[in-house]
Amino acid sequence: MSRSMAALAACFVLFDNALCVMSRFILLDEPLLFFTAMTLWSAVCFQRVSKYGRQFSYKWWLWLLMTGFSLGCVMSSKWIGLFSVIMVGIATIDDLFRKFCDRMSWDDLGQHWNARVIALIFIPLSVYTATFWVHFHLLYRTGTGEHKLSANFQANQIGNRLNAQPYDVSFGAVAEIRSMFDGPGLLHSHVHTYPAGSNLQQVTCFPHRDVNNRWILRHGGDKGVSTNYTLAPIEFIADGDILQLVHNETGAIIQADTRFLAPMSKNHFEVTAANETDWDKGSRDWRVEIVKQKNRKRGQKRVHAMNTVFRLRHVETGCLLRVGSQRLPAWGWNQAEVTCLPDKSGKKNVKSNDVLWFVEHNVNPRVSKDDLSQYVSTNFFVNMIQLNIEMAKTNNALGPDANKYSVLESRPQSWPFLIYPMRMVGWSDKSIKYYEIGNPLLWWFSAIVCIFYPFRLVFWALQMQRGCSRWRSLTEFMDFWDNSKFLWGGWALHYIPFFAMGRVLYIHHYLPALYFALLLLAFELDNFFKTWRRGRYLTVAAICCGIVAGIVYLYFAPFTYGWDRPAKELAGRQWLKTWNIYSDIYAM
Repeated sequence: MSRSMAALAACFVLFDNALCVMSRFILLDEPLLFFTAMTLWSAVCFQRVSKYGRQFSYKWWLWLLMTGFSLGCVMSSKWIGLFSVIMVGIATIDDLFRKFCDRMSWDDLGQHWNARVIALIFIPLSVYTATFWVHFHLLYRTGTGEHKLSANFQANQIGNRLNAQPYDVSFGAVAEIRSMFDGPGLLHSHVHTYPAGSNLQQVTCFPHRDVNNRWILRHGGDKGVSTNYTLAPIEFIADGDILQLVHNETGAIIQADTRFLAPMSKNHFEVTAANETDWDKGSRDWRVEIVKQKNRKRGQKRVHAMNTVFRLRHVETGCLLRVGSQRLPAWGWNQAEVTCLPDKSGKKNVKSNDVLWFVEHNVNPRVSKDDLSQYVSTNFFVNMIQLNIEMAKTNNALGPDANKYSVLESRPQSWPFLIYPMRMVGWSDKSIKYYEIGNPLLWWFSAIVCIFYPFRLVFWALQMQRGCSRWRSLTEFMDFWDNSKFLWGGWALHYIPFFAMGRVLYIHHYLPALYFALLLLAFELDNFFKTWRRGRYLTVAAICCGIVAGIVYLYFAPFTYGWDRPAKELAGRQWLKTWNIYSDIYAM
């Protein structure tokens, strides 16, 4: 591309209103665009050095490593950056395949493979991992979203309620007990009853924090009823102790009853919570059986918060308190079913996670609190993987509501032609209004160029096959292809996948694709003037196109930099009926 048209490409990016207005807010899209541009720049520079320079030279390594570093940064900004990874990956496979077809020696080809594995796989993953390392080390205090991560992670956050609690669990404490089975959450009960069986209070597992997750740990048998835990000597719970779980909100006591089977798991006994007057319907005593101590700094026989994994064995029947993947129907609020798993043999080797529990949090005013970060260890890679899983869940949960119209949402088919711009803030007459609308001329012409690009390639291929091509040689065409494949491929990879996404989408999701489209528009203008005008008027054309783009940019600038007067004063800027500049014709 000539310098004149390269400058024009920069002007196209500079004079797009949508790209500009997004940079005025603290959002993820601008770092994403910056690192997307850096990835393209590094990849193109590496391609040129690889094609015209010496292999494995200083510059060759520099641009290859820069490409890998850029990929790590763009992935770390937003997951949409994975489209840039795919773009570079396809270009890399194409390059290595050409080297294979050129009969490069196996030793040289192996060196190229090793270099790309290091630079384009290891380095991006290292950068991505490093961003989470920095994240965890900077954000070491409690925050609003950390409840989605593991209890061990929370216990190491300063100010978190799991960080400051008694390490040794005592009788009389109010505790929250979590299952080791992935998903169900904390032992829970509520006033709702089973519709059949015992017809008593339901016992379930609930994944979120709730007052109904709290249980008073008292002695088993008559001692639990008669003991005044505000005056009695403090006793810590140890392996083999018998206790009762009293629901803190309702006063009901967990029990298992062999007369009734669980509502969903028919080969298990029902677990329910009964008041003192209903105690005869099933035994309330449970034996603590310690299975594992994650930390051996303090007594191994005691139950420690967070670190002691144990079973709860029903004293009367020998069954084990269990929670699995079964969910109760709507009458049970779709919460996880808690049952008692028959184990008449009383084997001590039952260690499946569905029967294992640990005390996540406990409170006893008479026992001093400990800093659990001294006892609870956390693994960086486990935290990183778990955080990525939660990020994916949150992203997938952003689904559109088919029964509700949203003026902000839009679909990919409308993006290239700027059908539905987006109001970014409130729209009252006195408020400062920002409108995410692009430069219409740039959006429309770049969309046309991108859509017709593959058809032109097919047309030129047919021409070359028939011997009537406008290209003077295959080399000239391959130069065109090598220079344009990143631009069109970048646009396609950053745009087409959105058609398959079910989540809520907005017009700003098109901005990375728009960046490639604007560069391709300038490239095609350069190719047009070089081919049909032999390079004449190239500079003049670049200046004229830049001026037109700048004028349109200034025309829509009030919504880019903020408009504090009634939007009706800008009614003339509503070029399409679907633009809700001063009225929302789709309001419901």
